[in-house]
Amino acid sequence: MEDTEKLSLEQIRAFLQASQEVRFEATRRQEMYDWVAQTLCYQEYWKQKRTIKGLLRQYTATITGLSRAQVTRLIARYLKDGQVQERGYRRNQFARHYTGADIELLGTVDEAHGTLSGPATQKILYREFYEYGDERYGRLAAISVPHLYNLRKNQAYRKRRIAYQKTRPVQIAIGERRKPTPEGRPGYLRIDTVHQGDLDGVKGVYYINAVDEVTQWQVIGATSQISETWLIPVLEAMLEQFPFHILGFHSDNGSEFINHTVAQLLNKLLVEQTKSRPRHSNDNGLVETKNGAVIRKLMGYGHIAAEHAEAIGLFYKEDLNPYLNFHRPCGVPETIVNAQGKQRRIYRWYATPWEILRQLPDLARHLRPDLSRIELDRRANEQSDTQAATNMRAAKRRLFARIFRRRTA
Repeated sequence: MEDTEKLSLEQIRAFLQASQEVRFEATRRQEMYDWVAQTLCYQEYWKQKRTIKGLLRQYTATITGLSRAQVTRLIARYLKDGQVQERGYRRNQFARHYTGADIELLGTVDEAHGTLSGPATQKILYREFYEYGDERYGRLAAISVPHLYNLRKNQAYRKRRIAYQKTRPVQIAIGERRKPTPEGRPGYLRIDTVHQGDLDGVKGVYYINAVDEVTQWQVIGATSQISETWLIPVLEAMLEQFPFHILGFHSDNGSEFINHTVAQLLNKLLVEQTKSRPRHSNDNGLVETKNGAVIRKLMGYGHIAAEHAEAIGLFYKEDLNPYLNFHRPCGVPETIVNAQGKQRRIYRWYATPWEILRQLPDLARHLRPDLSRIELDRRANEQSDTQAATNMRAAKRRLFARIFRRRTA
C-alpha cells in the first residue's frame, strides 16, 4: 500500500477502471486503518464534492477489500475523531439491577427456608421488606418469580450454597368413608403418619402430620411407637396447638387412626371422623404433599432411632410448627372449571397459614377462647420470616448433633 494514498483523482479513476476484475484484500487491520486515515487526509475528503467523495469511497473499498457499509463506518469514524483506530469488542449487556449482595441475601433466605418454590420465596422477600422493614430486601421485594429462578442459576448463588411405609388397612366400622366438606371453615384436619426408616429390623421414630384443609395450618408430632397407647398423648398435644376449634378428623384407613381409642378421643371432643375412600387417592392428598415438602425435606429418609421421639417432638412444638404457620408461605389453590367441566387448580396467592386464617370472615368465632387475634399477631411479629427460619435451622442442627452423639456412643 505504499504511496497509493497520494494518487491524484485522475490516477484514481484510471486505477479503478483498470482493476475492475482484480480483488484486493488487506492483511493487517491496523495497517489498513492507518492507510484509510492517510488517504482521506491527503485527499481532503471532508471538503470534496459529493461525486468526489463517492469516488474516494469506491477507491477505499477496492484497495482494502471492505464492503460499502464497512467503509462508511471507517469514514464516519475519521470525520468524528480525525483518525481511524481499532476498537475492542464490546458485548451488549443489560443493566445489572440485582447486586452481588442481593444474590448472597437470596442464598441466605433459601438456606434458611430450605429452598422453597419461587412464589413462596417471592412472598418471603416481599414480607421481609414491607412487613418487617428490612431495607436489605428493597430490590428483592419486587423480584419476579422467573427472574428469581435466574438468580438461583448464578455462579455466586451456587457458591453460597426414601419411601413411605404403608399402613395396614382394617375392616372396622369407625369413621365415615367420605371426603370432608369444610365449606370454608377452619378446623377440618387431614392427618397421616410418616416413618423414619428401619435399621437391622428395628423401627425408627414415627411422625404424625396434621394439616388443616382450609388454612393449611400444620402441626407435626413425633412418637416412638404407632400403637394406641403411645399415639393418644401425642394426638392430644397436637390438637392443643391448633388455634381454632377442631371440627373434622380425616385419615387414611390405617389402624393407628381407625381404632376405638382414637374414636373415643374424637367423640369426647365432638370431632367428626372420616376416612379415605377406595380409588380416590386425592382424598388425603393435602397432607401427603406436606409429608414430602416439609417432613422429608427437613428430616431426610435415614433411620432415626425411636428413643429420640421426645426430643424431636419438642423441636417440632417449639421451633418447626411456629415457623411453618407464621413464616412459611403456602400456595392457596383456586379451582378453575372449563367448559367441559374439567377442574384445574391454579395458585395465584401465596400466604402463611396465619395470613390465610386471619382473612376468614368472623375470625373470633373460629378461634379458641384462650386465644385472640392480637396474641397471634404478636407471635407472628416476634421475628421476621428469615430470622425464624434461621433459628429453626439452628435448633435442627443441635437436635441432629445430639442424635449423632447418642448414635456414636
